[in-house]
Amino acid sequence: PSASELYGAEVSTADIRPVTYTDLLGRHEVDTDVESIAGYVTGKRVLVTGAGGSIGSELSRQLYRFAPASLVLLDRDESALHAVQLSIEGRALLDSRNLVVCDIRDRDRVRTVFDEHQPEVVFHAAALKHLPLLEMHPAEALKTNVWGTQELVDAALASGVERFVNISTDKAANPCSALGYTKRLAERLTAAAAHHGDGVYLSVRFGNVLGSRGSVLTAFASQIEAGGPVTVTHPDVTRYFMTVEEAVQLVIQAGAVGSDGEALVLDMGEPVKIDDVAKRLIAEADRPIEIVYTGLREGEKLHEVLLGAEEVGARPIHPRISHVAVPPLAVDQLPEVAPHLTDGQVLAMLRDACVVRDPESATS
Repeated sequence: PSASELYGAEVSTADIRPVTYTDLLGRHEVDTDVESIAGYVTGKRVLVTGAGGSIGSELSRQLYRFAPASLVLLDRDESALHAVQLSIEGRALLDSRNLVVCDIRDRDRVRTVFDEHQPEVVFHAAALKHLPLLEMHPAEALKTNVWGTQELVDAALASGVERFVNISTDKAANPCSALGYTKRLAERLTAAAAHHGDGVYLSVRFGNVLGSRGSVLTAFASQIEAGGPVTVTHPDVTRYFMTVEEAVQLVIQAGAVGSDGEALVLDMGEPVKIDDVAKRLIAEADRPIEIVYTGLREGEKLHEVLLGAEEVGARPIHPRISHVAVPPLAVDQLPEVAPHLTDGQVLAMLRDACVVRDPESATS
C-alpha cells in the first residue's frame, strides 16, 4: 500500500521527517553537562590551534561561553580566522591580537605566540586529516601532525601550560595509514610531555565527525545535489560517527577529567555502515541516485576500532568515556624528513616509529 492509503490522506514530502544525525548515528547523541566541568577555563588564558577548522571553530565558540580571560585563536588560514571571529563576536574586523596567523611547523613563530600570550590551557586541533591525500604526501603529514605537535608541546612546557589537550582520531588505534601513524605519534609525544612538566598533557580520540569539512555526509550531500552517483568505497565498510557537538563536549570534558599521559575515548555506540548512510540520504532525494562502489583506498580499513590491540580502556568517571594509557615517545626517536626519501620510505619510517620499544626512555 502507498503512504496515502496507510494514512488515509495525501502525503507530501513536507510530511516526511528529514533524516537526522540520530538516524545516521543509530543512537541518541551523548549529552555532557559541560557547564558543570568547564570551570577550569573560566578566567584562564586559553589557546586553540586549528581554530578555523570544523572542530576548532565549534570548540572556540563553546569555550567563549565560559568567559576565559583571553581566547587566542590560531590558524594558518586567515579566511578561517575571519569566519570564526564572525561566528563568535558577530563581527569580523580581524583587529584583535588574539587572532593569530601561524603555521605550527614554524618553531620560532610558535614560541613567539606562546611568549606573547602565555596560555594556561591549550587545545590542539590543528592537523592534516584527509587520509587518501596524506597517503600520497606522508612527509607533509609527518611535518604537521608530528613535528608541529612537538613544536607546540615544547613551547607549552617552556611556558608552563597547565593543561594541554591533543585532539586525536580513532585512526591512531592500530594505525595503518599516514594519518593514523602520525596521529598515534602525536598521542605518544603528548604522553611523553606529561613526564617533563608540571601541567596535565593528554589526548582525546574520536571517530568521524558528521558535517565536518570533508566528511562523508558532506560528500554524499554534494553528490546527491549534483544528481549522483554517490561513491562508497565498499558495501560493508563501517565507521564510528559523532556529531561536532559531541566531539567538542568530549574535548572540553577531557581537559577537566583526563589524567597525565592518557587518551580519552568516547563510546560512540555501534559502528555505522556507510552504505546505509548513503541509502538513507538518497531516500530523501526527489529522484533515483546510483551508488557506485570504488574499492578501499590505500591506508583505509574496512572497519575502524576505538582501542588498539594492546589497549585496555577503563571508565572510572564517565560511563561512556574510556581512559587509555598511552606509551610515551622520546623526541629523539622520531623520524626525520629528508628530501631524498620516497613516499614509501616515509610511510615505512612512520610505521616503524609507532612500534613501542622502550617507553621508559621517553620519561627520563
